[in-house]
This record gives sequence, structure tokens and C-alpha cells, in this order.
Amino acid sequence: MPELPEVETTRRGVEPHLEGRILRGAVVRNPSLRWPVPPDLAERVAGEKVLAVRRRAKYLLLECESGTLLIHLGMSGSLRVMPAGSPPQKHDHLDLLLGDQVLRFRDPRRFGAVLWHIGPLELHPLLKALGPEPLSDAFGGEALFQAMRRRGSPIKLVIMDNHVVVGVGNIYANESLFHAGISPSRPACDLSRADCDRLAAEIKAVLRRAIDAGGSTLRDFVDSEGKPGYFQQSYMVYNRQEEPCRRCGTPIRHIRQGQRSTYYCPLCQP
Repeated sequence: MPELPEVETTRRGVEPHLEGRILRGAVVRNPSLRWPVPPDLAERVAGEKVLAVRRRAKYLLLECESGTLLIHLGMSGSLRVMPAGSPPQKHDHLDLLLGDQVLRFRDPRRFGAVLWHIGPLELHPLLKALGPEPLSDAFGGEALFQAMRRRGSPIKLVIMDNHVVVGVGNIYANESLFHAGISPSRPACDLSRADCDRLAAEIKAVLRRAIDAGGSTLRDFVDSEGKPGYFQQSYMVYNRQEEPCRRCGTPIRHIRQGQRSTYYCPLCQP
């Protein structure tokens, strides 16, 4: 599933092609995504100027003069800027028309979404309960420590909770905990303020490195130009079960937490 770095990579890729442009309309080939595409989307966006291309958690936000397009890539979605008239492929469900170009939404598994919202974004049902952005000043050791104090769940599950901090998906939770030297099974409430300072700093650092590498490519993710991400080449623990730890040589272990795979080094993460 595209996580925060992949969505941010996509945002940066499409922003120069969208910001300041006038949307000419939309072509909806299949409205049956995770939530139905609004039936009048083409009419709603026609003539709208894209004022900004932002991201909130894993949602891309195309802020227009009268409303905002919310786009979620789901498990297999991608956005690509293509010349107008490019023949659509099987899973190309929607185009936003830009004149000589289109922004094409492709989603083989159809767990993504394209929605239109009028009004304050912070009141949208999908956004209003989200926690702070991990790369913002609102997230740090103190905020993490306060969120941990009454939570007995394993720390890995807590930092993947979007009410605590957004966008720390499975891959980056594994990697951040390794770099912070914290066991993924440790109860969140047992973390000290120093632990939280270290973990918050590593979450920021891991996400920034992943964004710089264009995200990760495990199955479907490609950026707005169809290129894969490369962060997976620097994984320390993720998907490296029984391989030697890159720091100490101890075999990486694998467990299941919350129906997700967890990888860790038992020596580096006591």
C-alpha cells in the first residue's frame, strides 16, 4: 500500500503540472472505487482553478476555488500526468482534463477514492479525527510521550494509529523502531520521554529519507512519471526475516502484530 512517502512523492510529481491550471472537466470510466466517485464530478470541476496541491496523511488534496478534490491511492492506485488523448488501459478509471494533458488515476484493486468536498477540510469525515503530521512541528517527543502514557498496546501498533500520528505505515514503523533501538513489542506506556524523543526523531528521519528516495516499491507503486521508488534498497529490517542485521549480524526476526508483519533485530532492539 502506498504510504506517506509514496503519497508525498506523488504530490511533488504532479504539483508542477496542476498548480495554477484550469480543470476542463473529468472523464469517469468506472465510478465504483472504495467510495463512489460523485456522479456530477465532471460538472463540478469544470472551470475550477487548482490553487494548491497538498497532502494530509495519505490523502492528496487538490484545492480549487469552489471546493477540494480528495484523492486516496488505496492499495494500488497511482496518478500520472499524460498527454491528452493517451489511450486508457484496463484499470485507468478516471482522468482530470487539463487541456493538452490529463491527470490519470489508475487503480487495479479499486480501493482508492476520488471525492469532492465543499467547506473547511478539517471538518471532512475522513480528515477531522486525524493526528498530527509526522514531519510537522506539532509532532515530536513531547507529543508522542503524552499520547503513550495511557496506552498498553505494543509501541509499533500505537505509532501506526492515525489518531496518534498520521502516515507511519507498516514499513516505516518497522524501520523507525529499529533506528530508535526500541522493540516493536514493548508496551507504549513503558517508553520514557527520552525514548519518545529518540523515536519521534527517527520517524521524521526515516520518512524524509524515504521521500528523498522516491518512496518504496513492493508491488504496484510508481510515481507520477511511472518510475518506482528505491527506499527498499536501504531497509534495515523490513522483509529481511532471517537475514543478518546490517549492524550486528544477528538474524532478523519476524512476528505478526495486528495482522501485519513485524521485523526486528533482537539484539539492537532489546
